[in-house]
Amino acid sequence: MPDARQAEFAENMSTDADETFFSDVVDDEDDGKRLDKWISDNHPGYSRNYVQSLITGQKVTIDGKVITKNSYRIDSGTTVCILIPKNEIPDITPWDHPLDVIYEDDDVIIVNKPKGMVVHPAPGHLNDTLVNALVYHCKDSLSGINGVYRPGIVHRIDKDTTGSLVVCKNNHAHMSLAAQLKDHSIRRKYRAILCGRIDEDDLTINVNIGRDAHDRMKFAVTSDDKGKEAITHLHVLNRFNNFTEVECRLETGRTHQIRVHANHMRHPVLGDPLYGHNLGLKEPMKLEGQCLHAEVLGFIHPTTEKYVEFEAPLPEYYNKLIEILRICS
Repeated sequence: MPDARQAEFAENMSTDADETFFSDVVDDEDDGKRLDKWISDNHPGYSRNYVQSLITGQKVTIDGKVITKNSYRIDSGTTVCILIPKNEIPDITPWDHPLDVIYEDDDVIIVNKPKGMVVHPAPGHLNDTLVNALVYHCKDSLSGINGVYRPGIVHRIDKDTTGSLVVCKNNHAHMSLAAQLKDHSIRRKYRAILCGRIDEDDLTINVNIGRDAHDRMKFAVTSDDKGKEAITHLHVLNRFNNFTEVECRLETGRTHQIRVHANHMRHPVLGDPLYGHNLGLKEPMKLEGQCLHAEVLGFIHPTTEKYVEFEAPLPEYYNKLIEILRICS
């Protein structure tokens, strides 16, 4: 940390031993960018909303001057200094609920999330989420980068998707995992049961995804100049009469990516309440949400800097459904 810049920054705001200080010089290619976007692009561990709260909270300076406007346009060659406050203990009700822990150390905890569990508190689910259970399990040992309602959460999976999820226990781990997510180096493999028969053994879906123009609860495939790049690689594992079991490898990680891409192929995920349905399933088995499981998660460990990989076993409902489909085929 440059002493001169730290002293200059400290003239405008107090610092604390538990706070984190960043100092960056704006490159020529970033001249004219919005301040909030530039910071979130350069520090992917911090969400855009969190960055904006830092700016309006007088935690950002440019060449020693405090900037409080998120849309401020930066100039190349200037020095942007950011002060990250020490972690706040989340004001979240701890939930004494058993977690299926696949792995845990001082940096990360890998959990096998069950179907029906929401990841972080939101209206309708304030006290019964994965975060509530994590706060009970980990106490105050969770990263604070994503805000008080998402402590430790660097990525998420949908309520009715099961499987492996990594949670960060400190800010160093969070920054490392967020950077790996941004450059698409984290290995993520899912299992899914899709409606209809897919004849190809392997295929790749590479189409952009953005908000559905007609339903804000959904996402949809968009034109090339809209939405965000989304790439999913599919490998067929089993074929049944009217269904196909596939392995999905994510190259990118957009919201609802597999579900949207599957629907775009006209092979929606079986049981998907937003994008699909129970096409052709005659067996009277109640499906609560999409048949989608985050099976494999691999990344570079933030402390050992070695590649680690974890696998979440298939849930009981999924195995039972596969047996039903085999019998009916």
